[in-house]
Amino acid sequence: MNVRTLIVVLVLGLVLLFAGLNWAAFTAPTTLNLLFTRVEAPLGLVMLGVVLLLTLLYVLFSLGVEASALLEIRRYARELYQVRKRLEDEEESRFTKLKRYLEEAFARVEEGHAKIEQAIHDRAEGLEKRIELLDEAEKARLETAKGEVKEEFERLVTQLETLKLQHREIVQKIEAVAERLRAEMREARG
Repeated sequence: MNVRTLIVVLVLGLVLLFAGLNWAAFTAPTTLNLLFTRVEAPLGLVMLGVVLLLTLLYVLFSLGVEASALLEIRRYARELYQVRKRLEDEEESRFTKLKRYLEEAFARVEEGHAKIEQAIHDRAEGLEKRIELLDEAEKARLETAKGEVKEEFERLVTQLETLKLQHREIVQKIEAVAERLRAEMREARG
């Protein structure tokens, strides 16, 4: 109950209490002037009827205002629902567009990632082939160097053998000369 209804009920209760306490005065007949005619009726009951009629009119007016307010609220609620539904649809549409955009962006990223992986793979294969070629070239150089070292070693061994032979010949010559000198020295002494 709102405050206006409470006040009306309180005033109506006070009027009924006043009428109940003064019932004899309310029902006392009086001559009433109705502008075109005169009637004999109790003024209190007429006034009480007027108050009840005004109260009834106020209640009907209040009910009408509340009914129109409820209808207005209902119309606003429908409009609000439609606006909210439209906004939700727009928001869902935006989410759908955003989702589609993100999916496309992720697809582009994945595609770029795949291209980068392929480029890295191709580069790695190229480097492996290059390493194999360098390894083969290094092996060939090593074999060549081995051959050269072997030839040089053999040449040096040959030279060493030649030097040994020359050394033996020189030693033999020295021994022969030493033997001759000894023999000469023995002859000279003896």
